[in-house]
Amino acid sequence: MAVYAIGDIQGCYDPFRYLLEEIDFDPARDTLWLTGDLVNRGPKSLKTLRFVRDLGESAITVLGNHDLHLLALEAGAVYKGRRFRTLNKLLRSSDCAELCDWLRHRPLAHYDRKLATLLVHAGTHPRWNARKTLARAAEIEDALRGDDYATLLGKMYGDKPNAWSGKLRGFPRLRFIVNCLTRMRMITREERLALSFSGSPFRARKGLVPWFEAEAPAWRGTRVAFGHWSALGLVVLPDIVSLDTGCIWGRQLTAVRLDKRRPRVVQVPGQDRIRRS
Repeated sequence: MAVYAIGDIQGCYDPFRYLLEEIDFDPARDTLWLTGDLVNRGPKSLKTLRFVRDLGESAITVLGNHDLHLLALEAGAVYKGRRFRTLNKLLRSSDCAELCDWLRHRPLAHYDRKLATLLVHAGTHPRWNARKTLARAAEIEDALRGDDYATLLGKMYGDKPNAWSGKLRGFPRLRFIVNCLTRMRMITREERLALSFSGSPFRARKGLVPWFEAEAPAWRGTRVAFGHWSALGLVVLPDIVSLDTGCIWGRQLTAVRLDKRRPRVVQVPGQDRIRRS
């Protein structure tokens, strides 16, 4: 049985299916770990979401910021602007409510003890080990699965608070957890989230570091697989696997096999560089 982690798909259904052919994926035998952001920007969000849902237990996906925004749009928690018009077909589909119900029951973090690997969309806080990351993720998951989930979806937007404290309560606490797990890239030396930065870490201003370069992080000893950061690109090290390689921008869609001592990397051309039915 192979376990492959795949970076942000973002509605790029054709490259995704081509990548599955390249790794010889068999849902009866293998497992996919998907870093989230299944939807938006690409041309086939509806088809992608239906396909991943139908894979059942052979696909484990965590929620990304674009997935959460889809849920907010479907719940009427935010205004649908032109920026997200690639989601219109999905939002008008007859099974949109059913698909979004499935999506909001996905986790924000997944951990496999045998592989000693944590799957998140963007990253995890330097003071959270795998157990604490799962516990913080569970706070959001419980809220999303409750009757008043639309309130959370409306309150999750914003960049404050940008520092973690166990004393945080209510929506500020939940907003920080969402931002940490689904939006974070760079942090300050004081471990504050620098959410406005999205470029290459080599172009960051002085005083910012990638979240995974924090000093003595609590998650050390756990491999973290994540996406979200296309400007960072592919990184495969013993403790981090960065998987967003800019498929939506025409670069590559990437899969990394996690269950081998030497991870296997497979890439296919990104959106608009591959034409399939």
